[in-house]
Amino acid sequence: MKAPNYITPEGFSKLQEEFRQLFSVERPKLVETVAWAAGNGDRSENGDYIYGKRRLREVDRRLKFLRDRIESAQVVNPKEITSKHVVFSATVKVEDEEGKIRIFRIVGEDEIAPESNHISWKSPMAKALMGKNVGDVVLIRRPAGDLEVEILEISY
Repeated sequence: MKAPNYITPEGFSKLQEEFRQLFSVERPKLVETVAWAAGNGDRSENGDYIYGKRRLREVDRRLKFLRDRIESAQVVNPKEITSKHVVFSATVKVEDEEGKIRIFRIVGEDEIAPESNHISWKSPMAKALMGKNVGDVVLIRRPAGDLEVEILEISY
């Protein structure tokens, strides 16, 4: 059985927008370019035709991927969550052993953004934090070595 595809409303909107952009804007332009290039005769050495067909296949693959992700999405609105525990879509403020404070938001796999500290709910960090409360000390097993953090704040 497949794991759920949890996603926040913002992430879901981004997937839908990318699908709409590819399907309604980029793909029709590519089809037009390929049709024009095909009408120019010999296709074996026609760069516009060869590149266009390749790019069209890439777009179609991405559209299929996006359609599957959108159809399997389980949108979780953080505004509707009342848990005092860390669950999906939580923003968690932690302090590590050295006193460094970090803030993470637990999001879906399609929303990961390390530069914004948006981590997947399937990541080792998120898995270690899930179900914990403010004040809990959590051991996070990482490839770079274990890290102990204290949960300072949980918000949604």
